[in-house]
Amino acid sequence: MVRVLTIAQQKGGAGKSTLAANLAAASAATRRVALLDIDPQRSLARWHALRAARRPAPAAITCSDVSGWRLAAELARLRETHDLVLIDSPPQIDTDARLALRGADAVLLPVQPSPPDLWAAEATLALAAAEGKPVWLLFNRASAASRLRIAMEAEIAARGLRMLRASLGNRAAFASAFGQGLGVVETAPRSLAAGELRALLDEIMALSL
Repeated sequence: MVRVLTIAQQKGGAGKSTLAANLAAASAATRRVALLDIDPQRSLARWHALRAARRPAPAAITCSDVSGWRLAAELARLRETHDLVLIDSPPQIDTDARLALRGADAVLLPVQPSPPDLWAAEATLALAAAEGKPVWLLFNRASAASRLRIAMEAEIAARGLRMLRASLGNRAAFASAFGQGLGVVETAPRSLAAGELRALLDEIMALSL
């Protein structure tokens, strides 16, 4: 069964593109994976271009940066031909962002464990609710344990928001892999970062959507 997941967050520096790329790379060996990059920065498309130029070629991943009036049709096409579609959405709430959420099965919302990140999530949470789409928050670039993280976990729980158990630490291995057009499971498969990524992917793929 195909899964379409939109990665959304209005706050800059949340790591949306790096998260999408690493999830895609970790899935590509066993699934037909597509990326849809509608973030104006096109970081994910640049990552994919680096990947496509590598020799020997890593596991194949489809990437499209179609946006605007063609977006809905492109998403429908990718849904028909892939097992997993990951959408890197724009930071601003616009027509493309609405279509990205409308066409998804669920929304992944990466946040660092800090109040500004949760505040920045409000518009995405409201839009997802309006579109009837489930949202799962996940800690990205997070410390293993801190008073602030514990306080943020408590606030998220108190608000009744869904939170993934798995999280990604603030590890240079993720950015290093991204800069090579690869995922951390490919560049450092035995690292703590790769272990975190695999745990996150397993949890995401086990979600009941």
